Amino acid sequence: MSAIQTQTQNESLSTPLVFTLAAGAGLSVASIYYSQPMLDIISKEFNAGIGAVGMVPMLTQAGYALGILLLAPLGDRHDRRTIIFIKGLLLVAALLLCGFSGGLSALLVASFITGLTATVAQDIVPASAALAPEHRRGKIVGTVMTGLLVGILLSRVVSGVVAEYFGWRTLYMIAALAVLLITLTLWRVLPRFAPGTSVSYPRLLLSLVHLWRHHQTLRRAALAQGLLSVAFSAFWSTLALMLSDRFHLDSAVAGAFGLAGAAGAMAAPLAGSFADRIGPARVTQAGAALVTISFALMFLLPLLPMPAQLALIVVCTIGFDLGVQATLVAHQTLVYGLAPEARSRLNALLFTVVFIGMATGAALGSLALAHWGWNGVVALATLAGAAALAVRLASRHLKN
Repeated sequence: MSAIQTQTQNESLSTPLVFTLAAGAGLSVASIYYSQPMLDIISKEFNAGIGAVGMVPMLTQAGYALGILLLAPLGDRHDRRTIIFIKGLLLVAALLLCGFSGGLSALLVASFITGLTATVAQDIVPASAALAPEHRRGKIVGTVMTGLLVGILLSRVVSGVVAEYFGWRTLYMIAALAVLLITLTLWRVLPRFAPGTSVSYPRLLLSLVHLWRHHQTLRRAALAQGLLSVAFSAFWSTLALMLSDRFHLDSAVAGAFGLAGAAGAMAAPLAGSFADRIGPARVTQAGAALVTISFALMFLLPLLPMPAQLALIVVCTIGFDLGVQATLVAHQTLVYGLAPEARSRLNALLFTVVFIGMATGAALGSLALAHWGWNGVVALATLAGAAALAVRLASRHLKN
């Protein structure tokens, strides 16, 4: 990318454009979480067991992980504006396929394609980093990542309400319309991006191995963020079961906890600003510490009366979501500065490890809840947060 083109893009990065990018990231990534609160309704319509219907979110996540690894690197070889446009339209088609599915098999295929194409969110984030001037990159990436995390946290709330009152197919129609509108908007407002490399696609994928081996900062960031993802996913994948068993609260209340998480996520741009001022490495340490402390505080739940227990869970949810988001923004700031021409590939590697952590956390969280109860989940999340903090403190004398 030429200096003139970079300057033009930086000057065009207005506040409305930043929020448009954030909306695009949020609406795209929300597509992989819509199905989770609707599984019971879908199982009844298709007369399928919950185990079979449970393949819907699993295949969606699998498609997303595969898409990150295989499709996200294309942003370094082609114009990101074009990639965002094409993948956005494909996501619209996939969501419509979900909504018009005549049977469970068709829904499973459409769900996998939805996950694959929802990785457009991972094209939007590097685009925001490429457009941002260096002194504002942390704040801008933080704002866009806030949109992404809010999309994750609120998708369950929205889908549960819409499916309950208007049907699960209606939710997919609304989601498709929303993605179509934001895709067309991004096509209109984004500038063109000069490719960072011209190597062939096979060589592009092979270069992932080189990037992973060459950049210790990337490996450290991916490991720490992956551990925090274990804690994050262990909590959210078991919260509804715990609230039902301990407090006799329904899934709608569990979904409402996403609002508390979103409140923590909204502070992410502030974390980005701190990363710009004091350095992203320090923000990663503070964020990991906040996650660890927030989960550790939940060990106090048995000592409190029931209303106070719920209040503490809300406070801790805000705290650890803020910590996870702040650390992710700081890690992205570190990683994106390693090789500007390879931002899409660096992002793909980082988020591949993040989603491995997500899947691991969901599995270990369910196992911990089954064998050791909620304290087992809290212990798992606290240990994962502490391990991430240890990774970051090990590099406290370094800039990365």
